[in-house]
Amino acid sequence: MTPLFHPQIEDVPLEAVLHALSDPARVAIFAQIAAAAAPCACSTFLSIVDKSIPKSTLSQHFKTLREAGLIRSERHGVEMRNVSRCEEMNARFPGLLPAIIEAHQAQAQGKAPRRARPGGKPSF
Repeated sequence: MTPLFHPQIEDVPLEAVLHALSDPARVAIFAQIAAAAAPCACSTFLSIVDKSIPKSTLSQHFKTLREAGLIRSERHGVEMRNVSRCEEMNARFPGLLPAIIEAHQAQAQGKAPRRARPGGKPSF
C-alpha cells in the first residue's frame, strides 16, 4: 500500500489551505475533526452537510485536506483515522483556522460572522 503524504507544515502555502477549506463539505469535515477529542474515522463523514457523499468523493476530500497540511491520517486495518494539525497550522498561520471555523459555524447556524471594523478590531 502506498504511504500517505503529509507535507512539512513549513512547506504548506496559504493558498493550499484556503483552497482545501473553500469546499463546504471539506470545511465541515475539517471543523468536526478539529473539534474532536479523538481521531475520526473516514466513515463518520459518509453523510455531511445534510447530504450523502460517495466514498470516492470522500477519499478525495480527505486527500485534499491531508495534502494541505490540515489533517494527519493513519491506517488502522481497513479504517483510516484522522486528526487535525491545528496546533502546527496555527503556528504557521496564527488565527487563520479559528477564524475560518468560526465563520463556518456562524454560516451553518444562519448567523453573520463578526466582521472587523476599519482598524482591525472586530465589531460585536
